[in-house]
Amino acid sequence: MLVTFEHVTFGYAGVPVVKDVCFSVHEKERIGFLGGNGEGKTTILKLLTGELAPDEGSIVRKSALTLGYLEQSGGFTSNSTVYGAMEELFEEDRQLIARLRETEAQMAHADEAEMRTLAARAESLNRRIAARDSYHCDVRIRTVLNGMGFEGVYAQKVATMSGGERTKLKLCRLLLEEPELLVLDEPTNHLDTSTLFWLEDYLSSYKGALLVVSHDRYFLDRLTARTLELENGTLTSYKGNYSKYRVQREERRKEEERLYEKQCEEIAKLQDFVDRHIVRATSASAAQSRVKQLERMERLEKPVPPKRPPRFCFSFDEQPYECVLRYEHFDLTVDGKTLLHDASFTLMRGQKCALLGDNGTGKSTLLKFLLSGDGRVRLGRYVRIAYYDQENAQLDARERVLDAFWGKYRALSQTQMRSLLAQAGLDAEDVQKTVGELSGGLKAKLALAMLEAERGNVLVLDEPTNHLDLPAREALESALKEYSGTVLFVSHDRRFTEAVADRVILIEDGELHPFEGGYQAFLNRKKQPAKEQAEEKKTAETTGYRSREERAREAQRRNRVHAIEEELAALEQEDAALGEELAGCGRDYVRAQQITARQAQIAERTEALYEEYGTLI
Repeated sequence: MLVTFEHVTFGYAGVPVVKDVCFSVHEKERIGFLGGNGEGKTTILKLLTGELAPDEGSIVRKSALTLGYLEQSGGFTSNSTVYGAMEELFEEDRQLIARLRETEAQMAHADEAEMRTLAARAESLNRRIAARDSYHCDVRIRTVLNGMGFEGVYAQKVATMSGGERTKLKLCRLLLEEPELLVLDEPTNHLDTSTLFWLEDYLSSYKGALLVVSHDRYFLDRLTARTLELENGTLTSYKGNYSKYRVQREERRKEEERLYEKQCEEIAKLQDFVDRHIVRATSASAAQSRVKQLERMERLEKPVPPKRPPRFCFSFDEQPYECVLRYEHFDLTVDGKTLLHDASFTLMRGQKCALLGDNGTGKSTLLKFLLSGDGRVRLGRYVRIAYYDQENAQLDARERVLDAFWGKYRALSQTQMRSLLAQAGLDAEDVQKTVGELSGGLKAKLALAMLEAERGNVLVLDEPTNHLDLPAREALESALKEYSGTVLFVSHDRRFTEAVADRVILIEDGELHPFEGGYQAFLNRKKQPAKEQAEEKKTAETTGYRSREERAREAQRRNRVHAIEEELAALEQEDAALGEELAGCGRDYVRAQQITARQAQIAERTEALYEEYGTLI
């Protein structure tokens, strides 16, 4: 047993946050810890680490327990370099090896009497070095730093790094320290997909116990074998990972409701007998027996209904043409660094496409570039894009929630607006606050409610699951799966990506790599050995090239697109000139009729050209 909570209650200013909490953490146990925003998960963790003391009850810890705690915003601070900060952990190992080398040097010149003493010392040092695996310290440091994405920056000063990078460094130190109990609060924040897979693999063979708070369902499913849920101040334990917990929780709630209803029926039946027979002499004793039975009965509390999850529904008014967006042979450069070279990107109507890639490869930059209004990015006709920004930069922190919403969507009635906000999970008190007073989760829900009001037929989403709790993430998943429009999104939530995307584009080595089978096709490809991937790419380049007929058709398509664009431009110019002439016709009704007839022909021809253009691009 590492830690035991015995009937622990804790609150702030006399208001309980957690009450009568009982649970234990055993050696090598893998536990997932769940709970909504504001439920008190962080309070439990601080009680566990000893940062807070319980108001009632007790917390028993194993003697000399080593415990490592990664806070969400617990960035590591140091004046050392990245590698130097990790080396500090192994100072004792270096000293042991130095003492062994010194002893061995003394043995080379010792006489027989000294040799016995030095040999015993060397043997003792060797045992300690072997037990600590001291010779492999550098290998362990490089393994963890490279796996966590710090390869190539060993010499960088920790103080010059971002908050997210310093949080990752803190996790690196904890992994190298190998405490008996490792407590991780949202460890997958700031991690890209490849780093997530590496961390899962590393933790799956971790020797100590794990207690993990995370919104990453893949992470919880792979690593945990028990789940704790904190709800309304009460902690409940479930066997199994996240997926099994969901099933058990639903079964438990149904069973609690069934038992409560059964008891209510029994109470009503007993009370009815008492009411009818208590005054009758012949049956009064039987009635008294029922009264005593009611008094002895341990009344079940009415089950608290689960909090209603938010609900989202995205819709639009008009379908766009088949090709929603196209940009061919472009370079993407930021601050002199080329992120993409000679890339081409096409998005078709109805596709739900995920952009994946390591941090810094340009996923969010590409989204913003495609939405920048660059004339070379071709948008299909009737395309209406609605954009979700992960920073929620369009929201003014000083405005009231109602004003921020209504100021942008005046066409909505107050009833419609309040309904959208309520469905998203903002109650009557929340909508009166300023945007700056909202938590990260509520601010994200506000932005999603505003996205619904946009009624876009193309949704472009940059990390929409950031700050959302699990019920909100699952609600957003369901809404996007039901949405009949087009979706282009960036997300580090792998379960979300798997549920929504039917197409994946990986940004890697300055190129765009499409996977038409969705997230599973991407995973299957990533699991292939590098040699197989290289052979597959070579085969595609040598034997999978387009035939002469295909290349000819592609050239014809490009020529036809160019011809349509030129004809459309000429028709627009002619229509504008006719409009000016019509304005000066005066009473020349014959010429006016000729002009309007020609304008009708132009409109009809333009519509036909746009229809053809939509199928070609």
